Amino acid sequence: MGNKRYTGNWNSVNTHTVPKWYEDCKFGIFIHWGIYSVPAFAPHTWELGEVDSKEWFADNPYAEWYYNSLNIGKGPTYEHHMEKYGKDFKYEDFIPMWKAENWDPKQWAEIFKEAGAEYVVLTTKHHDGFCLWPTQLTEYCIRNTPYKDGKGDIVRELSDACKKYGIKFAVYLSPWDRHQANYGSPEYVEYFYKQLNELLTNYGDVFEIWFDGANGGDGWYGGAKDSRTIDRKTYYNYPRAYKMIDELQPQAVIFSDGGPGCRWVGNEHGFAGATNWSFLRAGEVYPGYPKYRELQYGHADGNQWVAAECDVSIRPGWFYHPEEDDRVKTVDELTDLYYRSVGHNATLLLNFPVDRDGLIHPTDSANAVNFHQNVQKQLAHNLLAGLSPKASDERGRTFSAKAVTDGDYDTYWATNDDVISATIEFDLPQAEKINRMMLQEYIPLGQRVKSFVVEYNQAGEWIPVKLNEETTTIGYKRLLRFETITTDKIRIRFTDSRACLCINNIEGYYAGETSDTYTAKATELKSYPFTLVGVDVEEAQKGMDKNDQTTCFINGNTLLIDLGEERTITSFHYLPDQSEYNKGLIAAYEISVGMDSNAVNQVVAKDEFSNIKSNPIMQSVYFTPVKARYIQLKATRMIHDGEPMGLAEIGIK
Repeated sequence: MGNKRYTGNWNSVNTHTVPKWYEDCKFGIFIHWGIYSVPAFAPHTWELGEVDSKEWFADNPYAEWYYNSLNIGKGPTYEHHMEKYGKDFKYEDFIPMWKAENWDPKQWAEIFKEAGAEYVVLTTKHHDGFCLWPTQLTEYCIRNTPYKDGKGDIVRELSDACKKYGIKFAVYLSPWDRHQANYGSPEYVEYFYKQLNELLTNYGDVFEIWFDGANGGDGWYGGAKDSRTIDRKTYYNYPRAYKMIDELQPQAVIFSDGGPGCRWVGNEHGFAGATNWSFLRAGEVYPGYPKYRELQYGHADGNQWVAAECDVSIRPGWFYHPEEDDRVKTVDELTDLYYRSVGHNATLLLNFPVDRDGLIHPTDSANAVNFHQNVQKQLAHNLLAGLSPKASDERGRTFSAKAVTDGDYDTYWATNDDVISATIEFDLPQAEKINRMMLQEYIPLGQRVKSFVVEYNQAGEWIPVKLNEETTTIGYKRLLRFETITTDKIRIRFTDSRACLCINNIEGYYAGETSDTYTAKATELKSYPFTLVGVDVEEAQKGMDKNDQTTCFINGNTLLIDLGEERTITSFHYLPDQSEYNKGLIAAYEISVGMDSNAVNQVVAKDEFSNIKSNPIMQSVYFTPVKARYIQLKATRMIHDGEPMGLAEIGIK
């Protein structure tokens, strides 16, 4: 954190340095492990906000919430427990069964290192209150497990292994504690701070302190069903925590919904918005902040620097379930998340669900290692290194355009004061294939760029590259994927900025032929003319106006489209709603055609729109050419049940 203050002049600001964690630690590993790993049960993986808050505590997808869900006395977890263990079997009875017999911290550290992780966050205590270190503050800890006959210390052992392998060690400490009967009182707060002090003083350097935003609510507290209502803004007295951390671990990064070191990204899917400001409005966001979705984008008008950290599990849930062994995120899926987290001016925190004995499944480790190698391979050869680009404006001296290709982070190209739009152009020695770019701002002088365009020269004409996301903010690092081009000239037009440009690095790569697809924008979509049967004309127009900011919403799960005459058709194109919360996303579909509106029954395509929730881009469905007048789109499954279908743009060819 540090206490250095800067004054309002250029010389002072130029002495500002970027914290090393922000430069070096872009990828970390998250570990959820505790006595909840013994039952290892959770119901259907719901999304945040899908379950009514009144039912959430009894029916949620988190195995690590087993303790609370069980003791509420209803819901899937309770029913599972009654069937398998019986009503007399308490959560605490799992403690003798938590043996960690096969756990090897050295094996973990080796896997993390091979996967390219720079840091590890361990859940030292989750909401169930069970501590993975031999705390002197409660008997509800590892001291009373069979692990090493009660003499083990998971926190120390993993911390030591991480240090040996050059991996930074971080701790998750839940402020919310279901096991403590005095939760909600001032006495619990004192208990919490004593726990924090133990972790900050007994385990060497701590890289990050992870405070979960979940806290308060109905449920089970220390053996009694009760409701504990707290003021999330004030109960824990977080300024006291920040002061303690600043005194005992001044280099540590503090994570919570609102930082102050780094912030939750507002989803558990592992990506930040393409527009991602590293700012928040000071004092507005707190742990448990209800408008958490806006954290995906930051506050453009914010006055506090709080970079985003994107947490996601490599499996559907946060803890290991054998039935999910075939649902581990693939190398391509992990690579995609890297580009949309690290590549969107954030960091990526990937959860490894370990089993009750502390083993990491071979598929999980292999996919993580291969993902790291894949990213390295794609970004191995910088085609722009050492080139002397031409810029439309330069501050001069050491701030010339050459600074973006010299490989030195502490040099940068700057435009003159008040010049907030400029172009930088690269002439390559020969025509090259390019499909990746990296852009970096000189962050000691802040995040500035608001919009830019990447273009390449073809036969004397400048053409924008085709990509699947908006090119707005850059920040510390922006990674772009686009359709492969072949050119000897490429340029970036910075079209708007908060102040004069300060760009320190631009790189270009050819990642080889990948599985990425790049679809047409709404304005580029070509289609036969059509009408939407039974839909209000004004509403229907929103789905065919070539404007991705308008959306046609259709009640029900079917839409009939009339082409007006017989056509030979080969494809259907669907752009989902592009608003902030992407309403009405279709998860799976069936497309049928026919010549008569009462007999549209020839199925030509049936599948799911893969990854549409995380990446709601244009969906293109191709099928064998067929003659038809009518097309029926049927949503066989929605991302959120009960929502109308949201169609920002559709097309038929």
